[in-house]
Amino acid sequence: MNMQVTPGVQPPPPPVSLDDMRLPIVMMRDILIKTMFRKNIDLVSELATAICLPRAVTQELVDQARSQKLLEATGTLNANSGGEMGYQLTDAGKARALDALAQSEYFGAMPVPLQVYREQVKRQSIRNIQITRDQLTGAMGHLVLPDSLLDHLGPAVSAGRSILMYGPPGNGKSSISNGIRDAMGDKIYVPRAIEYSGQVITVYDPIVHSKAEQEVDDPNSLRRKRTFDARYVKCERPTVITGGELSLSMLDLVYNPTARTYQAPLQLKSTGGIFIVDDLGRQAEPPQALVNRWIVPLEESKDILALQSGEKFEVPFDTLVIFSTNFHPNEIFDNAALRRIFFKIKIDGPDQADFLKIFAMVAKKRKMPLDEAALVHLLKVKYPTIENIYANYQPIFLIDQMISICEFEGIPYQMTPDLIDRAWANMFVKQEAIAH
Repeated sequence: MNMQVTPGVQPPPPPVSLDDMRLPIVMMRDILIKTMFRKNIDLVSELATAICLPRAVTQELVDQARSQKLLEATGTLNANSGGEMGYQLTDAGKARALDALAQSEYFGAMPVPLQVYREQVKRQSIRNIQITRDQLTGAMGHLVLPDSLLDHLGPAVSAGRSILMYGPPGNGKSSISNGIRDAMGDKIYVPRAIEYSGQVITVYDPIVHSKAEQEVDDPNSLRRKRTFDARYVKCERPTVITGGELSLSMLDLVYNPTARTYQAPLQLKSTGGIFIVDDLGRQAEPPQALVNRWIVPLEESKDILALQSGEKFEVPFDTLVIFSTNFHPNEIFDNAALRRIFFKIKIDGPDQADFLKIFAMVAKKRKMPLDEAALVHLLKVKYPTIENIYANYQPIFLIDQMISICEFEGIPYQMTPDLIDRAWANMFVKQEAIAH
């Protein structure tokens, strides 16, 4: 059997020299001495790990700081350091570190210049992904979906543009969004921080990014594994899910006045992955305003952010945006906005055959025996009262209700017309006049 091997994402190459870094030299030197000052580090090997640079490049920076009398060698340290030379900050170095910390508290991982990060975004673009029907079906295995839905969904995901899923609530729009994420399966490289115009913007966020297993270099092996630039973290493709709480301000840079650094907004953190806007129409801002905010990024693959100073700059926008709503698109968007959303996919409730499939699947999972009389009662007596409109959530709801009743009554799990009636009564609330 020939398995098709998809080539992995090309990793960012580690810098070879200071010139390779494309960062202001003073910024690099200040991050180096701030890190030494804050972490109390005196060995180049430990310093290299702390600022996420190769040892040779770190040594170049140390030598430069020495020539400026900010660092001095302390002589060879004890045997534990493998005979490595130790360094410490001079008085001038300490004064410079305090001065630099007053300007920005940032220390640790050296940031990646925005223009260098752009190159990595291209190498790992969401638009390069080709998802097969098997991958999508595999990731949606727990859902019973009509083939026609996968026919629409597959090309939409492979295009990596924007998708609007709409339809009545309770039919798995959120589960489908999560299934799309699971189908991707490859890894990308997320920068710990990026630099623009001398400002540091932190990107890597353990809440959004799931770190992939770390490959550890074995110093004793002759052939060391090919490493990537340690300023990046190897992660699963990110998924950001927002719902009714999404506001336009969450799509702006967040400035931390104490640390004097910025935090990337949600859509920048989701670069190379998926941004899901669930429950569109439930936010404080009208859906039209939210989509208008995405129009330029969706069309031009770039977003515009602003610094505290008001200076605006472009960042890559490489995200599959999935909007999910219970409203009909015509109710919440004008034609111009609809034109800009590439794929519009209606997620309907199941037909009777699929409903029964889901019902049987849930019953088997929950160890609830099926009963013909109860099912006939459900389909012939109950569903006609709601015009035979089926929804994906209903089998789980009804079966769990019957299980709760059986447990309360102290009887084995069973399905009867009477239990169906009791479960049904909890699924729909009758409209009744309340006496005042």
